[in-house]
Amino acid sequence: MHIHTRLLLLLICILSFSTGLFSQERPNVILIYADDLGYGDASCYGASKLQTPNIDQLAAGGIKFTHAHTSSATCTPSRYALITGMYPWRKKGTGVLPGDAALIVPTDKITLPKVFKEAGYQTGIVGKWHLGLGTQREKDWNTSIKPGPVEVGFDYSFIFPATADRVPTVFIENHDVVGLRADDPIKVDYKENIGNEPIGRRDSSLLKMKSTDGHDYTIVNGIGRIGYMSGGKTTRWTDEEIGYTFLHKAEEFIRNNSQQPFFLFYSLTEPHVPRMPATIFKGKSGLGFRGDAILQLDWAVGEIMKELKLAGIEKNTIILFTSDNGPVKDDGYDDGAVTQLNGHTPAGKLRGGKYSIFEGGTRVPFIMYWPGKIKPQLSDAMISQVDLLASFAGMLGQKIPGNEATDSESLSATLVGKDKKGRQYLVEHAGTLAIVAGNWKYIEPHNGVAYYPETDTETGNAAEPQLYDLNSDIGEKNNLAKQYPEKVKAMQAMLEKIKEK
Repeated sequence: MHIHTRLLLLLICILSFSTGLFSQERPNVILIYADDLGYGDASCYGASKLQTPNIDQLAAGGIKFTHAHTSSATCTPSRYALITGMYPWRKKGTGVLPGDAALIVPTDKITLPKVFKEAGYQTGIVGKWHLGLGTQREKDWNTSIKPGPVEVGFDYSFIFPATADRVPTVFIENHDVVGLRADDPIKVDYKENIGNEPIGRRDSSLLKMKSTDGHDYTIVNGIGRIGYMSGGKTTRWTDEEIGYTFLHKAEEFIRNNSQQPFFLFYSLTEPHVPRMPATIFKGKSGLGFRGDAILQLDWAVGEIMKELKLAGIEKNTIILFTSDNGPVKDDGYDDGAVTQLNGHTPAGKLRGGKYSIFEGGTRVPFIMYWPGKIKPQLSDAMISQVDLLASFAGMLGQKIPGNEATDSESLSATLVGKDKKGRQYLVEHAGTLAIVAGNWKYIEPHNGVAYYPETDTETGNAAEPQLYDLNSDIGEKNNLAKQYPEKVKAMQAMLEKIKEK
């Protein structure tokens, strides 16, 4: 071989190993994703009425971000953005899904787990999914159910289909319902009652937790659900066991893959409704079952950290902790979240919460922890969960195919504390859209409902444009749109340009 050819090949080889921020080290990555945990729900983010020592330990030893966001103020769209690197409002059908929805994540495009898979990682998801299963709503739950998480990049999957308040209330391992018996097939319907199961609105004496309209269909484990279900008696989980089951499966995945690089998406259900934590946590917070569920969540974080230490891989494992959207107190069940609030402020100083375009809807806890590699620090860099796909691709030296994950920005250096800069602008999504650029936030006019009395939520919808200076008004109380019409015009144009992208 000619000497110049050999030198060229050697140079290419060297460059290929240096393009990723940690492509040579290939640390394990665990993404711990809470459900409905607000910006003010952890003590490291200012909560004083309850303590979250394990989450606090991550924050104290890593980077605590104060300007980190989900793409959206509800769960399905946020999860879609996280997995695909695309804003969900660009695609129809990415709103909050029913429990029997078809898969909405494309199987032929790049995804977050595929980034790791193509870098030689074993990939797994344990916990809540809520991105649909199969190719259509009318599906047979008694056979292998696909496509699903496995088809979008996860080597291993142990999930429940949607949310704990939606049927079917079953675990699915890879493609199959756990514990299914052929002589007791599962049926699911979101329109008409099926079978002779007790119904919340009719058989309220069987409820162990009262629910409001919409959560009063088939009763499972003494709790009314959304939708109707019959059969599958041996497959139905009890709410008190969900946290323990998901933790066990997450720990099992860690043990099984401790000798090779892995990516684990540990998708918790706490503190989403119905809040029915394990009995050992009930009453422990003094803030009702919602507070108890947060303590259970924090305990699970601590158990994961213990498992990593037992496996001897804690120093070669990144833990990224965050939540899928802002908080909500009363979300369909009488669980003490309102009556036992005791001065706790789930969104901290932010306005709004889940379902809201205000900052409380999308600004969430976000902690990046890598002992010995990331220096403890506080960062006000603006980042979004939609950026994780491109950021980890950059860290691992993986290329993203053209015209895929185009809303995801690579902020690799920001995530590991090497750069203080984040996004220049960010689009937030609820009933309407907003754009944040620098200290300014513009909310486009929307004629939707301004207030949801059922959940006590200010949605942020208004007929007039809204403009806020987040540096001086993080609570978004003073609309400056009339005082700065040129700023409104400029930010409106910026948002329209992004929409057309």
